[in-house]
Amino acid sequence: MSADFESYEQDFAVLTADITGRIGKVPKLVGDEKKQMVANVEKQLEEARELLEQMELEVREIPPQSRGMYSSRMRSYKQEMGKLEADFKRSRIAYSDEVRNELLGDDGNSSENQLIKLREERAHLLDNTERLERSSRRLEAGYQIAVETEQIGQEMLENLSHDREKIQRARERLRETDANLGKSSRILTGMLRRIIQNRILIVVLAVIIIFTTMMAIFFSVRGR
Repeated sequence: MSADFESYEQDFAVLTADITGRIGKVPKLVGDEKKQMVANVEKQLEEARELLEQMELEVREIPPQSRGMYSSRMRSYKQEMGKLEADFKRSRIAYSDEVRNELLGDDGNSSENQLIKLREERAHLLDNTERLERSSRRLEAGYQIAVETEQIGQEMLENLSHDREKIQRARERLRETDANLGKSSRILTGMLRRIIQNRILIVVLAVIIIFTTMMAIFFSVRGR
């Protein structure tokens, strides 16, 4: 799973580097060449977004205990993507202004104030858009952290539940072992008691037999 993520990472790095280079070239180009460059950058940005989506899907498949590092990298890539989009928007604003000046020609000088005002409004809108994007990224990152924390908490509760079951089973086995040991001890004590009783009985019988034999010998000798 991580191998696929790293492959997407490499593709994303190569693609974003190419996009950065092309964005820097947009203000230096003119005419159809500039239009083609803008179209190419838009297409590459879409490819980069698709790569980010694939990477995010891969991260969701990674086990929670190993997901933190990849989530941090994803947040960094999203920030980089947001910066690229902001740079491209600035480049497009400059590009749109140049196209308008080319279309207006000499008449554009008479509406210079309107163009300046329009440029300021667009810059203001761009700043607001960037703020909204940053807030959205922070909310998304916070949501991901909350989801990961919840998953980790659930896993910890499950592990604790399994550990508690194991401890309970161990206690039950210990009680059974103690009971078996108690039974074995009682059985051994009874066997030992019977062995001692049997030995005492044998000794008593032996004494009686010896005494009887001696008395018989004594009376036999005395009778003669």
